[in-house]
Amino acid sequence: MGGPTLAEVVATDAERPYARPMIAIAEEGPEHHAAVAAVRRVAFGGPSEADLAEWLRCDGLVAASLVALEDGGVVGHVLFSDLPVEVDGAPARAVSLAPMAVRPDRQGRGIGTRLVAEGLPILRERGRTAVVVLGHVRYYPRFGFSAELARKLASPFPGRPSFMALELVPGALAGRAGSVRYPAAFGIA
Repeated sequence: MGGPTLAEVVATDAERPYARPMIAIAEEGPEHHAAVAAVRRVAFGGPSEADLAEWLRCDGLVAASLVALEDGGVVGHVLFSDLPVEVDGAPARAVSLAPMAVRPDRQGRGIGTRLVAEGLPILRERGRTAVVVLGHVRYYPRFGFSAELARKLASPFPGRPSFMALELVPGALAGRAGSVRYPAAFGIA
């Protein structure tokens, strides 16, 4: 006995651990910039998100930037940038999770999940206390992001369920009211 179960036999290649390509997560370096821009252009269908990453870099706002590498090539990227957030008049050391992209032919394989999951502890180690994201309402809650937590933060996205926050340090966003001011690179008035 001890052979594979029926579920193991009929699993698709993407579900079999031995069939998955090896993905390494690493800090982005200058040698990755062109490949990161290419991934963003193809993932978002244009240059806007690639430009955002470059503007945030040029403005010195990058808190953490990670790449997903497959056979040495960039297949995904996430950027966390410093974001002015105040709660009850006190500043929080918050970041924005944006932009994030995975090459379309590599989506649905957990690469984005790994980028975010490996980025959050790095941010905590670097003294950041909270993360804000405008993203998919069924994707980001798996990491603990909450629209309810973000609701008290005055922002350009009032009441949107896609505007979410996550405390890296418990109580970092505790208080009655707060605000978020996106840097000029985001192009949000």
